[in-house]
Amino acid sequence: MSVPGPAQTSASAARPSSPHQADDPAPGRRGPGADGSRPFGAHVRMSWWRPLVVLVVPPVVMVLLQILLYQVVGVIEGSDDPMSATFTPLKLLAVNLSVGIAGVVAILLLARLAKVPWRSLISSPRAFDGRRLAQYLLGASLLVGAGIGVVALVAPESPGWVAFGVSGTTILMLVITVLSTPLQSVGEELMFRSAVLPAAASWVRAARPALAVGLVVSSLAFAVVHGSSDPWLFGYYALLGVATGLMAIISRGIEAPAAFHVANNVLFSSVNTLMADGEGYTIDRSTDTGDAALLILAAVNIAMVVLVWVRERRARRTT
Repeated sequence: MSVPGPAQTSASAARPSSPHQADDPAPGRRGPGADGSRPFGAHVRMSWWRPLVVLVVPPVVMVLLQILLYQVVGVIEGSDDPMSATFTPLKLLAVNLSVGIAGVVAILLLARLAKVPWRSLISSPRAFDGRRLAQYLLGASLLVGAGIGVVALVAPESPGWVAFGVSGTTILMLVITVLSTPLQSVGEELMFRSAVLPAAASWVRAARPALAVGLVVSSLAFAVVHGSSDPWLFGYYALLGVATGLMAIISRGIEAPAAFHVANNVLFSSVNTLMADGEGYTIDRSTDTGDAALLILAAVNIAMVVLVWVRERRARRTT
């Protein structure tokens, strides 16, 4: 997964210019299409039509891959309806792989169109930070776990849980969830926060309006791709897009939103699997499937944004 971009280094860029040099490399080290002096999410420059390619191509790749893999799964399982909404272990794997691959396509595509190193789409101007990722994964897991607990207490009927049950299908679903759902979650972050957000923001020159445009476009695209006709669910997905976009902007990279997305999807998928009475579970996003219980999950999203803001503010004060 490497698309090297041209690097420009000057004598002044090679010397530390601030106490934050170790964390924030000089802007001149980025490719000609990336500006390290601007905030993450508004740091990519390119022609007006190129963001449209980034906005359209990866989701199309994702859908086509999912349809193709579903047909393969249908042949393997001998299913009469391979496109049904009920997950089997292989269908879950197909979805996760299709989204993960589409995320990689999005990054490679934007890196090529904007002539930037792909790493600058993961974090900018600082380098990728594995410690950040681990810390945010722990915090996100606690917040999401608390959110699931509250939903179970006050609105147990909302997620469509049937009954607790463990079978061979359950075990296989859990294994695939743990091993492949992180690929799906990171794939969505690559697609929408690493690619669509900065691509759409490049339409506007001023940094703050650019970030606003990037947030709106990437969040709406994220909600549309989830294919829900229910206003509660569509609104929740849009809010999730805004929240993860803010996490990326505040932290100057996708470690925080990726960690939150992984924790959210792995934990919810695991609980859905355990509460499907030993069978595969169904995700129904049609009209009238969402309700006010989604406000609990919205609060979890907001809490994670606050956590990221506090952590990043504290980190900058100590450097």
